Amino acid sequence: PPAPTPFPEPGGEPRSPGGGPPPPPPNLTSNRRLQQTQAQVDEVVDIMRVNVDKVLERDQKLSELDDRADALQAGASQFETSAAKLKRKYWWKNLKVRPPRLPPRD
Repeated sequence: PPAPTPFPEPGGEPRSPGGGPPPPPPNLTSNRRLQQTQAQVDEVVDIMRVNVDKVLERDQKLSELDDRADALQAGASQFETSAAKLKRKYWWKNLKVRPPRLPPRD
C-alpha cells in the first residue's frame, strides 16, 4: 500500500501522515482562535459593565447613607442641647419647690 502523504491525490483531499482526517488549514485555525478570544473579550466586557453598574449603585447608596448619618448627627446634637436645657430648668424648679432647710436646734 502506498504511504499516506500530506499532498492531495488527484481528485482527493490531503491526508495527514497518520491516516486520519486532514488538519484544518492554518488560516481556519487562527480564525477559530480569534473568534474564541473575541467571545471571551465580549464576556469580560459584559461582566465589567455589570460590575460598573453595581459600583455606581453602591456609590449612590453610600451617598444616601452618608446624608442620613449627617442628619442623625445633627438631630443627636440638637437633642443633647435640648436635654441639657431641660435638665437645668427642672433642677432650678425642683430647688425652688423644696422648703428651705432650717439649722438644727440645740
